[in-house]
Amino acid sequence: MVFRHFAAPAIFFALTSSALAHTGVGEASGFAHGFSHPLGGIDHVLAMVAVGLYAAMLGGRALWLVPAAFVSVMALGGGLGIAGYALPHAEIGIALSVIMLGLALAFRISIPALTATALVGTFAIFHGHAHGSEMPQDLSGYEYTAGFLLATALLHCAGIGPGLASAKFAERGGWRVAQAAGAAIAVTGVALLAAAI
Repeated sequence: MVFRHFAAPAIFFALTSSALAHTGVGEASGFAHGFSHPLGGIDHVLAMVAVGLYAAMLGGRALWLVPAAFVSVMALGGGLGIAGYALPHAEIGIALSVIMLGLALAFRISIPALTATALVGTFAIFHGHAHGSEMPQDLSGYEYTAGFLLATALLHCAGIGPGLASAKFAERGGWRVAQAAGAAIAVTGVALLAAAI
């Protein structure tokens, strides 16, 4: 039910913005470019879906607090990237986020919601900085940022939905699917880290 509340408005806005992208207006193309940026990198996709899965696994207030923290801090990281502030070893930080989130899922590591919020917030700085620093100079920073934040929220929802389904079918081994996904995410993260070093 939570998934439907998040996904329906987000999909509506995404479709509306995609339609505007064909008008040739700079702000609309900035939004479309920002929206597509997280979807173009496997590291971002895996981390953001994992955040949603992990939030669903933790449950309670973590279900909304963890994804909200990621999106909020990611906006800050994006602003730093757009402003040209350097963040050393950002690609390593992104790869480590994929590994750690994957392992948290694979081993069903349960931590307090506030600890999880701080953890994903740390990861979000690296992801946001990467998006912001790669923004083309001729685009609107506000529109571009809105685009990648919406894409991020949708990717979180893409993890929350299956996560809630796994919880619902926990007695039938539902979490095994999420754990297997976490293991695959962690392994991919190791490959990403090896490429980043």
